[in-house]
Amino acid sequence: MKLQAKFSLIFLLVFGVQLAVAGYVCQGFLQRNARDQVIRQARLMMESSLATRTYTEEQIKPLIHRNDTVFHPQIVPGYAATEHFNYFRSAYPEYTYKEATLNPTNLRDRAVDWEADIVNIFRNNPEQKDFSGERDTPAGRVLYLARPIKAVAPCLVCHSTPEVAPANMVKIYGKTNGFGWKENEIIGAQIVSVPLTVPISMANTAFRQLMTSLVLIAIVTLVVLNLVLHFAVIRPVHRFSVMADEISKGNMDLPELPASGKDEISTLEGAFNRMHRSLAKAMKMLDRH
Repeated sequence: MKLQAKFSLIFLLVFGVQLAVAGYVCQGFLQRNARDQVIRQARLMMESSLATRTYTEEQIKPLIHRNDTVFHPQIVPGYAATEHFNYFRSAYPEYTYKEATLNPTNLRDRAVDWEADIVNIFRNNPEQKDFSGERDTPAGRVLYLARPIKAVAPCLVCHSTPEVAPANMVKIYGKTNGFGWKENEIIGAQIVSVPLTVPISMANTAFRQLMTSLVLIAIVTLVVLNLVLHFAVIRPVHRFSVMADEISKGNMDLPELPASGKDEISTLEGAFNRMHRSLAKAMKMLDRH
């Protein structure tokens, strides 16, 4: 095997090991980064829903006259936030939003078992602002972000007792559900969920792009290294080997090597030239005798 082929093989092995290590490290980093990015997006979506709740409570609800004989679900902050997110999902269909409530007026908001567990975590830890986690579903693992919902004073107008609640609301939803709330009680949780395949897909896409870039950089680097190796080392060494072979055959009438520069190759060329001259003089002296 020629010298350049050996060096090329060594370069390939070194770059191959480095790419494997970089791929292993980067894949884990990219997966964590993608998961954090999805959580950040979920947090932004939750903030958007909170803004909708506030807007509905402070600006929409006062527009409805107190003596209005028709109950409008749209003035309920939780209803408005949920409907707002349903429109929002047209751009982000993988994400789901629910205001999971232990005792809701609208039964579509009733917390299922795992959602009730989250609500109870907040009830048992009132200082906790939010948390994220993962859970298994028949469709695969799901990543979620949850934040507590606290009953504030305006909520009690509709949710304290059926007697003080709007009559038309009681007529629509009945007297069984959504009552008995107390001020500052944690009654539910906002939960944004997204399949774990979303961050995994994001991480895999970024990983493929990164590895493609690294492979291209490695190829260009290998080509450059081989060119530098050829002109800086292989070609001078080839001249040495050709000249040494000719000298071994008794051919002394050879031009000297171009020993210019101060690197090791130039020093070796100068030493080889001196050896060539000394050997040529010695051969001439032997010929005279």
